[in-house]
Amino acid sequence: MSNPNPETMRGVAAECVNLVAEQFGRQLDWSMASLGELDEVCAELTADGPLAGQRFELWWQLVGAYTGEVTIRLYEGQWITDDERGPGISALGITGFPFSTARRILSGEPYKSLASFARALPAIAEHSRQQKEA
Repeated sequence: MSNPNPETMRGVAAECVNLVAEQFGRQLDWSMASLGELDEVCAELTADGPLAGQRFELWWQLVGAYTGEVTIRLYEGQWITDDERGPGISALGITGFPFSTARRILSGEPYKSLASFARALPAIAEHSRQQKEA
């Protein structure tokens, strides 16, 4: 695993903040609650069906980078790259893939949530720790 450029990822995430403010009038503030806001934006984006083409590629990058950056900030993590799965994050001893979650949401998969991606990390880390101790 190698690390993607954190500055580049932060820049893409900042573009997400700007575009969401311009197009949806919502303020993303790098908090856990802002991931709920971004979930609502994704619901609006996909209200008429899954995104496709360039629109999908744009929002997939923006949403994935923002979700990853918020999660990294919340849990003092870092960006990583998995040779098979691409960019991800490592935090609390757990590896997660926010771009995968973004892809699923923007493709119209039900019951996916950016906020849940970040909220679940401590529970997954605790479960993993308990498994190692058992």
